[in-house]
Amino acid sequence: MALTRRVYRIDRVEFLGTLWDLALHLDQHLAAFVAEHGAWVYALLFAIVFCETGLVVTPFLPGDSLLFVVGAIAAAGGMSLFAVMAVLIAAALCGDNANYWIGRWTGTRLLSRWINPAHLKRTHDFYERHGGKTIIIARFMPIIRTYVPFVAGLGAMPYARYLSFCVIGALAWVGSICAAGYFFGNISAVKSNLTLVIVVIVLASVSPAAVAWLRNRSSVQRQG
Repeated sequence: MALTRRVYRIDRVEFLGTLWDLALHLDQHLAAFVAEHGAWVYALLFAIVFCETGLVVTPFLPGDSLLFVVGAIAAAGGMSLFAVMAVLIAAALCGDNANYWIGRWTGTRLLSRWINPAHLKRTHDFYERHGGKTIIIARFMPIIRTYVPFVAGLGAMPYARYLSFCVIGALAWVGSICAAGYFFGNISAVKSNLTLVIVVIVLASVSPAAVAWLRNRSSVQRQG
């Protein structure tokens, strides 16, 4: 039993190390995949973005950094910028919509048994008032963007309204970050420090959520 637990810990450490290496050297891994498998990279990118946005269990997958690197590789001639942007937008929309309907279905059929109806009502009211801007802003925030569609479905946000803001968010997210990678990713100073740039992108993406959490925590402490 002790040996099994130790092997499990080692496997977990190796898995986390692999994810960390992928996040820090995403440019190298993706460029190598393009060189080896060509057009299959579009399927890989679709799968990553779909899972990152559509499955609540995979928020750790690369998002913003992936889009930036994709733009840089497209600028270097490795991929078609417009084709890959179309694939990524489609993946983001498919993922968001799958996540929404999972939340909608589980909210009405499963989770309602354990969640206080008053909480569901407050969630619904929040999305009625602030759902649009929440969906668009959350698109640029890792982890949070994975859960916002699920919660929108859970709160029974009207689907037509949700879809309109979902499309705006996907277009803005993919378009802006891929374009940034395309125009700036191959500048010599950026290219030679791309790992650092990826880290900065990740930190900049999570900083709004971190700041909001710290403010909320300090507010609760003051009230306590």
